[in-house]
Amino acid sequence: MGGKSAKYHSMARRTKQLQGSTQEACIVVKVADAAEVFRVALKLGLTSFGGPIAHLGYFERTYVRQRRWLTSEQYGGLVALCQILPGPTSSQVGFSIGLHRAGWIGALAAWLGFTLPSALLMYLCAVFTANWRGALAHSVLHGLQLVAVAVVAQAVWNMARTFCRDAITMAIALAAGFLLISFGGPVTQLAVLAAAALAGTAWCRRAGVEATPLKLPISSAAAWSALGLFATLLPALPTMAILYPRSSIALADIFYRSGALVFGGGHVVLPLLRDAMVPFGWISDDRFLTGYGCAQAVPGPLFTLAAYLGAANAYAPSAWSACVAVTFIFLPGLLMTITALALWGRVSRHDVVRSALAGINAAVVGILAAALYDPVWKTAVRGPVDIAIALVGLVLLVRWRVPPIAVVLFTLVCSALPGSLL
Repeated sequence: MGGKSAKYHSMARRTKQLQGSTQEACIVVKVADAAEVFRVALKLGLTSFGGPIAHLGYFERTYVRQRRWLTSEQYGGLVALCQILPGPTSSQVGFSIGLHRAGWIGALAAWLGFTLPSALLMYLCAVFTANWRGALAHSVLHGLQLVAVAVVAQAVWNMARTFCRDAITMAIALAAGFLLISFGGPVTQLAVLAAAALAGTAWCRRAGVEATPLKLPISSAAAWSALGLFATLLPALPTMAILYPRSSIALADIFYRSGALVFGGGHVVLPLLRDAMVPFGWISDDRFLTGYGCAQAVPGPLFTLAAYLGAANAYAPSAWSACVAVTFIFLPGLLMTITALALWGRVSRHDVVRSALAGINAAVVGILAAALYDPVWKTAVRGPVDIAIALVGLVLLVRWRVPPIAVVLFTLVCSALPGSLL
């Protein structure tokens, strides 16, 4: 009996050792995956010029076609889901991809990698270059705008080939683009997505997206906790801001409310921030507009304008204020993303939902096409020379698959040449 007992205990110890080794190996793999996510996101954060719509083009190129971390259908579903949530769409998509690739550490790594470069640049702008103006500044901004034309055009082309494969989905995309160009605004965008979902359930049963579900480690408890924190902070921060005016808490309240109430991307948050800060003396109109100009000239999400506004505010300017502003403007959108992804993972397998998603994905193509026209094309293209530069950039991306950073350098050089700004 003693021999059998010793043999049993020996086997138990070996089993525990194997389980411990397996857990350690899983942790090592997750950390390695998260490090890879951070490196990829950091590269995107350093090179993704052109605003939120252009970022979706960079993401599609990197995560879908180059890295193959998810399929076109999975990516289209993420974009469609994040389009209807408050907050910065591109950052929410990147956060979701990091969560899918490497769990919660990967989600944080994806957000940090994509956000950190522009946040640091905007902080430096607040400290050193608040009054940067002149011909060179305008040529740099103009060149970056032309990059956006090429990148967004490439994204529209690639996504149209994936999601508009028949007459019905093509019609949905065209109708969505027409409505957005005609009326515009986040309310119209939400209405278009809702109508596209209804059209998909009615007419896209055969085109339903057969997407493999994303691997998302979101438990019900985590989803409800994210939703609860989102809802709790909305009334709690304004109450605390009354008690502690002109403090970091009051600053957090401004940026949290702005991030929670904005639909439609980074440009929509600008009037919310201005109305919350300028009339109450947090920052002057000139300083605010200077910050917006700087935000156009740096890569990464436009929401990192918060770093500039936090560092340049009149009451408590500091690096800490910049960190508070950046954290709280992104927080509500990321909390809602966690909740929405948990719900999405449970319903996305149903036939009706897949049909609705087919309609929504087609509408996303139309929304991107509308954004390509306004504001991307209307802002950047001023004449035949600009058209030529943008077309060459598009050919470099699509035909020769030149890295985006090389296209950025090309357009910057071309925009700085004599006569290109005429």
